[in-house]
Amino acid sequence: MTASNVTASNVKPVLIIGGSGVVGRRALKALRDLHPELPVRIGARDMTKAAALAKDIGHAEAVRVDLERDDLGLAPDAAFSAVVVLLKDDSLRSMKYAQDHRLPYVSFSDFAFDIGPAVGRYIQRPQDSAVLLLGNFLGGTAALAALHFAREFKKVHAIYLSGIFDEEDVGGPAASGDMVRLQKSVPSPLILKDGKFIWASNEEDANRTFQGVDGTSWKGHAYPLLDVATLAASTGASTVRLDMAVRSVSQRAPGKGPGHELIIEIEGELPDGTTARVRHSLVDGDVHSGLSGRGVALAVERLLGLKGGAPVAPGLYSPEGILDPAYVVERLRHWGTVVERG
Repeated sequence: MTASNVTASNVKPVLIIGGSGVVGRRALKALRDLHPELPVRIGARDMTKAAALAKDIGHAEAVRVDLERDDLGLAPDAAFSAVVVLLKDDSLRSMKYAQDHRLPYVSFSDFAFDIGPAVGRYIQRPQDSAVLLLGNFLGGTAALAALHFAREFKKVHAIYLSGIFDEEDVGGPAASGDMVRLQKSVPSPLILKDGKFIWASNEEDANRTFQGVDGTSWKGHAYPLLDVATLAASTGASTVRLDMAVRSVSQRAPGKGPGHELIIEIEGELPDGTTARVRHSLVDGDVHSGLSGRGVALAVERLLGLKGGAPVAPGLYSPEGILDPAYVVERLRHWGTVVERG
């Protein structure tokens, strides 16, 4: 299909594995907002839960998915336009299925330390699928917002991403599994410091103090997501890090429920030759899975060619490689995220 005739109503269904989870529900609602007619298949083990969600969003059906089978337990004549995986598939059978059927593939749950198997599988079959590694903070929305703000600089020296989450914002079973894997696999987070990638093994490197939107001081801990590597590659910055802090219930503003905020600080050289440190914030009243789900929805929209050009060709991508940062920030504002400078 060319860009001129790709519409949500004439593409095959998108298969979203883990689509009935916390991120999945929000991704599906964002997709429905973007493209009301886009057909979806919600891959799940809990068919009752998936069927209820399918009925709620419309143009959707629940399908049972078995990651222990090469065919995923799907019917031989099943046809899809993309495969999106919102949980950790250690077998990568979902990726092989996408490659076998020459479908775009989105991997959502890979940390910086465990993308090797997916990269290895892509290298063996580079012409089969567009493979999007979306193991970025907030579904890639944080990195894309940072790139949007970085456009005012002639040269970027450093990027600092800082997230603040509520202690009750724990996500669903998939998110809990990710945390267990993180704690057991690699206790040291990845950062770029003075031009060198390091696994921060000491407290001085792993921790950083930053200020929230209201001026509160937070002690954050670095996190090994893909943003550090992809932002370094796309901006040429010599220092990039991502830190997270947890807000207790007692620290919430009066009358406020769980929510989160993202602080983006960029240092660099401006077009007039002066240096500056510019700060932006994104504040969202939903749990952090909200922005993550919206990032998934925007990625699917772009991969299918429903926005921004023709469907994405086979290749290995990060979100920065396929999405327009300005469009992402525009959509986040549309969905209610407060984006401010300073």
